[in-house]
Amino acid sequence: MSYASGFSPNYAAARYRFCAAAQALGCQLETYSIDQTGPDEEDLTIDVAILGNSQPEQILVVSSGLHGVEGFFGSAVQCALLEERLIGWSPSPRTALVLLHALNPYGFAWGRRGNEENIDLNRNFLLPNEEYTGSPEKYGDLDAFFNPTSPPSPFEPFFMKAIATIFRHGITSLINTLPVGQYDFPQGLFFGGHRPSKTHQILAANLPRWISNAKNVLHIDLHTGLGQKATYKLFIDDPPDSVSTQWLIEKFGADVVEPYQPDGKMYKIRGSLGTWCRAMFPQCNYKFLTAEFGTYPVIQVVEALRAENRAHFHSPPAHSSRKWTRQRLEEVFTPADITWRNTVVCKGLDLVEKAIEVCFPTEVI
Repeated sequence: MSYASGFSPNYAAARYRFCAAAQALGCQLETYSIDQTGPDEEDLTIDVAILGNSQPEQILVVSSGLHGVEGFFGSAVQCALLEERLIGWSPSPRTALVLLHALNPYGFAWGRRGNEENIDLNRNFLLPNEEYTGSPEKYGDLDAFFNPTSPPSPFEPFFMKAIATIFRHGITSLINTLPVGQYDFPQGLFFGGHRPSKTHQILAANLPRWISNAKNVLHIDLHTGLGQKATYKLFIDDPPDSVSTQWLIEKFGADVVEPYQPDGKMYKIRGSLGTWCRAMFPQCNYKFLTAEFGTYPVIQVVEALRAENRAHFHSPPAHSSRKWTRQRLEEVFTPADITWRNTVVCKGLDLVEKAIEVCFPTEVI
């Protein structure tokens, strides 16, 4: 079969497909508006499908679209799961499956990574004792390179500028500056916001009810854009020698589990959803996996992010750059290549099925 058929052409179609499949399967379906509209004036919502007990001991959470434009892939996995893999399956009385669809519906609908306030939602989940202020030490020095204040051109020699910037500041400075999260440049990349976002508020109000008194939660958050093309890694915050890391390696494999190491591929960020979820439920064994499915080399991803953000803020409404930068951004996070689409949805489904086996060892799909 063609797993590429799981992809929807836009947010509205993805949302309709997810909700229809969830209802057909008998899921409890909840909808939360973010009070924004899409390109066709459609209401933008986060939709939640729950299958299983309302007071479970074991929960598997699968979330998509935290970075809006990445929602095409996450939605494809969730829809294929509901439409095909879960037919005839039901969790045992003490378990539940929770699917969070399009955590950033604005970015999904409008082809942006951030939300309606340019917030990178995976930098917005600060803990109660943290303030929405501050930036990495060198962000101000690099702001002119990251966030130019003129319309982009498809002929700009970005790679030459990037090499010059790396040569001047060092690759370590860039890695420790750009993706970490910043709270002082509202029109800049990786902006974490000045307050809890609408998505943050919705999850804070409802996640305690969905999780309830569960003893164990495994949460997979689906992303694209980082890593070798058509492969995936499971990034976690725990160090390599922790009990949790060893358990995850045993269950999912040492080749895909990527624990945090200061000199590793995974940078330490502020305001991540995973850190916040684990802090929200200290009484629970809450394991959070950021599942990153590779697309293009990171420098091409950064170029696309930079150009689209530049067009969004500094191009006139009818400027041609608005269209081509959005198309490029969608391509680097959701390649049109059919082989890539088939491969990643298949691997995404296999990952979720493995997680179901881990969470519910007596269940068989």
